[in-house]
Amino acid sequence: MRWSWTKRVKNVRVFLVLFILAGSPFWPFDAEFLPGDPLIIVNKKTNELAWVDQGEIRLRTKVATGKTNDLTPEGIFTVKVKAVNPYYRKKNIPGGDQRNPLGSRWIGFDAKGTDGRIYGLHGTNQPHSIGSYVSEGCIRLPRMSLESLYAQVEAGVR
Repeated sequence: MRWSWTKRVKNVRVFLVLFILAGSPFWPFDAEFLPGDPLIIVNKKTNELAWVDQGEIRLRTKVATGKTNDLTPEGIFTVKVKAVNPYYRKKNIPGGDQRNPLGSRWIGFDAKGTDGRIYGLHGTNQPHSIGSYVSEGCIRLPRMSLESLYAQVEAGVR
């Protein structure tokens, strides 16, 4: 009984904190975004990504971001495109090819007014780069983390 009581109290505390934040002028998101909504958060300072759904962190992983701070855009964006074995247009490399730097999945978002085919979360053929500042602006994930995230995220997620 004690465990379930502790769990209930913890859930109430989390709910209250989220409720207070949602009604606060300091809520960091726009009015259309509510606590509990699915959300992908990328921390460029620590090169970490968190996938939060229904108020719980479902996935947390190291990532690689832009070579310079300005390359990986900052803001609230929406997932627009998802692809398995994405084609790499820049060097004409088909999806599934080991030379393809995008890896096995693409989750594209609408940064800087784009349509989800320029900026995205993707895999890498250079797994040693994860945790580094090396990309042209996209966010590289380890294969297993990317494939797990891909299976859970739908178009429209921010």
